[in-house]
Amino acid sequence: MQYVNLGRSGLQVSRLCLGCMTYGTPGRGMHDWTLDESASRPLIRQAIELGINFFDTANAYSEGGSEEILGKALKDFGQREDFVIATKVYMPMRKAPNSGGLSRKAIMQAIDDSLQRLGTDYVDLYQIHRWDYRTPIEETLEALHDVVKSGKARYIGASSMYAWQFAKALYTSERHGWTRFISMQNHLNLLNREEEREMLPLCAAEGIGVLPWSPLARGRLTRDWNSGSSREEHDAFGKSLYQHTEDADRRVVEAVARVAERRRIPRAQVAMAWLLHKSEVSAPIVGASRDGHLQDAVAALALTLDADERQELEAAYIPHPVVGFQ
Repeated sequence: MQYVNLGRSGLQVSRLCLGCMTYGTPGRGMHDWTLDESASRPLIRQAIELGINFFDTANAYSEGGSEEILGKALKDFGQREDFVIATKVYMPMRKAPNSGGLSRKAIMQAIDDSLQRLGTDYVDLYQIHRWDYRTPIEETLEALHDVVKSGKARYIGASSMYAWQFAKALYTSERHGWTRFISMQNHLNLLNREEEREMLPLCAAEGIGVLPWSPLARGRLTRDWNSGSSREEHDAFGKSLYQHTEDADRRVVEAVARVAERRRIPRAQVAMAWLLHKSEVSAPIVGASRDGHLQDAVAALALTLDADERQELEAAYIPHPVVGFQ
């Protein structure tokens, strides 16, 4: 396993991060394809055995079930100080005022609830899941600063927003002397490269670590264009991400297949290796629901694509609408 500093911080993370949205209580929350605790624990253990020390979850995943499963597993499988735990705040946890968003009240409640579910005194990376249009960014940033100063979080990060919003948050933090974001978790893969226009250059200039989610485009980059999966069938959010440029996307998927066939390796390794070639990327968020997923991701760390292969993978891409956030 390779390890890098996350952004300009001193926090060392594995080059791959295990995304834990897949783990929780089936039927609880927004995902019908969730794996229960008994099915989740072997995959978390396998990640640790492969050298992954970085784990990403969110309070909203399976209505807190993901945090509960992850916290128990890490407690059983190793030392707390050896793991980097990241979770998120923003999504409403129940139908009530102040149960979601990024107000001071919501953040202070959410961090305590997440710590209780995770069974730990602190999280290493506390991330805002989306931009909150109803709360002044100053209120959000000061609350996050106080969370860090209280010892409940070591660092803060952000996820999926416009580059102008992230730039505003960064300069607002600096102006007030508040804790600064060290990471951006955004939607980036061969089927969605819109982040290359503004967000990636901003992160490079500001020393922000990039943690792409859905690096394999919900599995679409790993199989034939007309093939589906049980997750895809029930993943309403995933369907909304890839429905606007089908002909161009199909050509990208076919390019991945050609490169993989010539290399005689799984397509997942090719798609992941393309992402890992980007200098801005610290650690893709890798989902694992069965044996083989993590092995392919680890193998991609050692895979070097030449310039012609990267050009072949990128050639068919056309501009896409902004998806995944508002």
